[in-house]
Amino acid sequence: MNYKNAAEILPADLLEELQRYSEGMLIYIPKASERKAWGLDSGIRKELDSRNSAILFDYNSGMSLSDMAQKYYMSESAVKKVIYRKAR
Repeated sequence: MNYKNAAEILPADLLEELQRYSEGMLIYIPKASERKAWGLDSGIRKELDSRNSAILFDYNSGMSLSDMAQKYYMSESAVKKVIYRKAR
């Protein structure tokens, strides 16, 4: 993150108004656009949700944890986390 001198980028009247509230303080001004959730742009969130649903289906079908761990290239503890999170 880059810091800019407000006097260099803001109009004088806006700068004076800001100084009334926060003179000498560092303030953060967030972007106007809302931030998208993790993985939405790349599509990885959709892939992980699909994989996790398949893991839950396999679990409900009686597949063992070790078989699921091998099938999805995960540790058994990671498979358990997916199952317990999705089962809630």
